[in-house]
Amino acid sequence: MRYRELQRCNGIRVSEIALGCEGFIGKSEEEFLAMFDRAVQLGINFIDMYTPNPVFRDFMGKAIKGRRDHVVLQGHLGSAWENGQYLRTREMKKVKVAFEDQLHRLGTDYLDIGMIHYVDGEEDFKTIFQGELIDYCKELKEKGQIRGIGMSSHNPFIAKKAVQTGVLDVLMFSVNAAYDMQPSSENCEDLWNLENYKNGTDGIHPERKELYELCEREGVAIDVMKVFGGGDMLKAELSPFGVAFNEYQCIEYCLTRPAVAAVMAGCHSIEEMEKLVRYYEVSKEERDYTKILTQVEKFHLKGNCMYCGHCAPCTVGISVADVNKYLNLSLAQGAVPETVADHYQLLEHHASECIACGNCEKNCPFGVEIIQKMKQAAQIFGY
Repeated sequence: MRYRELQRCNGIRVSEIALGCEGFIGKSEEEFLAMFDRAVQLGINFIDMYTPNPVFRDFMGKAIKGRRDHVVLQGHLGSAWENGQYLRTREMKKVKVAFEDQLHRLGTDYLDIGMIHYVDGEEDFKTIFQGELIDYCKELKEKGQIRGIGMSSHNPFIAKKAVQTGVLDVLMFSVNAAYDMQPSSENCEDLWNLENYKNGTDGIHPERKELYELCEREGVAIDVMKVFGGGDMLKAELSPFGVAFNEYQCIEYCLTRPAVAAVMAGCHSIEEMEKLVRYYEVSKEERDYTKILTQVEKFHLKGNCMYCGHCAPCTVGISVADVNKYLNLSLAQGAVPETVADHYQLLEHHASECIACGNCEKNCPFGVEIIQKMKQAAQIFGY
């Protein structure tokens, strides 16, 4: 297992492969504890808990007893349990009761991430960020009852507005190769409507590209939901591309996006968890999502750096994907942010060392003019 840092959360490190909670719902206590124990053995330490289901929370409390410091818990604010079912709410009394119930049932006095639950609409955004809920989140963070403030969303326009407030430390966002080609919508069902893909697209939608780059610049970590598109990406007849991805291609795609810290997978069994963790053992070819993205005629990605790493190895050792990422971040900002300059400086080799041999361009599956990019980066960064 590999781990990545949540930069704005006191350096909390989370497993790249993490767990959504839906696979635990409906399990017996014995099954639940066995799954959790195996997850910990596999090195998984990051768990999202969007559900307010009291049985789930009780079982999770038993699972983490004696090892609270070894797991990173992401709980949701605005997800409540009423009349035996889930309720999405902005009523502060219900929000507070649900949060306190969560801590009580988990047997802990804090959550690592307090995640504002499911914000896709502009009016909902205003209700939260101009009202009591965001103040409550800040209060919880000041008291140490949450270590970081997060928000979950499927809408890049709303997610970007939230990041721009400067309040968010973590963004839970729906990411996969298909969704990345779609524009903003307040209706998340648009993402999996195959009609929206039938005429093809012109690559990653600018709104999504801007969101990822903004999060990278601001140090806001993204944890990914919908990595498999609810399973649609894994089936040719349901995939918007008309071609099935495998699980490892989906994970690799997400982990090569800017700002992504972890992929939340909804595993329903120990076998599914073990299969996903084999991501670190399978061949590079099995993880290679570019094999699909360069072969589907309706979806155009030519000239776009996907940070996939196929340009390697560089003759002089430049990490071309990283240089391109920092270049794009600076171009999007219209200046070189201090944090980006620091990251660039820490690279072992810099763009000015490029000898224009062209090997990287021969290897690039998306036809990126890398030599020109290196010249541009050397000019912008000064070396």
